[in-house]
Amino acid sequence: MTASADPQAASNSTAPRLAFGVDPSRPERYSLRQARYAALADDIDAWAGEAARRGQTLSVLDVGCGWGPLLRHLDTKAHFDNIAISAADLKDTIRYRREAYRDYVIGDLTQGYPEIPSEQYDVVVCEQVLEHLAALDSALATLVRLARPGGRLAIGVPIFLPPLHLARKHLVPRLPRFVRPDDSTHQQAFSLASFLRELHKQPSLTVEAVRGFRIVSGGLLRPLENYRWWWRFNRRLGELLPAACIEVQIIARKSE
Repeated sequence: MTASADPQAASNSTAPRLAFGVDPSRPERYSLRQARYAALADDIDAWAGEAARRGQTLSVLDVGCGWGPLLRHLDTKAHFDNIAISAADLKDTIRYRREAYRDYVIGDLTQGYPEIPSEQYDVVVCEQVLEHLAALDSALATLVRLARPGGRLAIGVPIFLPPLHLARKHLVPRLPRFVRPDDSTHQQAFSLASFLRELHKQPSLTVEAVRGFRIVSGGLLRPLENYRWWWRFNRRLGELLPAACIEVQIIARKSE
């Protein structure tokens, strides 16, 4: 383990600030931007504990793993030794503990990952990836294929209140470059309802949980992200009003 799992302990040391005590990508102690990884790591740790009590190991695939933020949040958890984590991405960008991954696949999700056998993973994670893809149906079908029967998918995407998602998808790309948002690689724009409709196209999936983490964040409010109460307040709002958040994370179960 490389850092304290206790954010408060990290804040009392002379070390640089780390989001949730482990994540160097944001200096805020309770970064709302990174809260999705903190929440998901808690869930995966609990599922790994359940698997351990059954005498099993929890297999996890992190699709679009980036530099490794999910692993960074996981490897301080109590049941990390009972997690077999693999990763996949379009190109090699891992900067954290590459040796911790059981497998690492470089490839295009929309091409189906033919090198990965079906129904291999108890948990398939895909955070902040699908909005960058044109072939959404094939990407979702691949994620479902890779999960074992009874396994879970954890999928996160940015969302907009309707009808802003339609304006973001169809009008913003036509604006002059100097006034466009700085996310030119986005090919999809979702509201919560529109994204749930996409998931419902996969008949073997049942949505178990929907949660958001940011309704208003950044700017003048960013210093508040150093306080636990602000993070907990936003978590509660994100549970009550996920459609109003900037991003959403959905936990779905694949039928047995």
